[in-house]
Amino acid sequence: VQLQAFGGGLVQAGGSLKLSCAASGRTFSRYGMAWFRQAPGKERELVAGISSGGGTYYADSVKGRFTISRDYAKNTVTLQMNSLKPEDTAVYSCAATVHTISYYSGYAYWGQGTLVTVSS
Repeated sequence: VQLQAFGGGLVQAGGSLKLSCAASGRTFSRYGMAWFRQAPGKERELVAGISSGGGTYYADSVKGRFTISRDYAKNTVTLQMNSLKPEDTAVYSCAATVHTISYYSGYAYWGQGTLVTVSS
């Protein structure tokens, strides 16, 4: 599966931004999908994931603020980010896995990153 991410940009703290990830291939529905992020000088973090069946996972740092969803007809995964904070600034990447979505090391397919900058 090939992935392409869209939607990064600059937003003020408290604002919202939506990221989208388009997947190619007819087997999209079989994959768990997720968004990761990596801030300068920090390790990559699993932000949110959604299983093939629609179950979700969120990092504690984004619970209640971010929502992940998927559209099986359009082969897309969306991350709606609300109440953004400066510490959400990072490069966000989408990824696909055949393993459980919370298994960090199980993601074998990656899209390019998109930069999200939250100003204070």
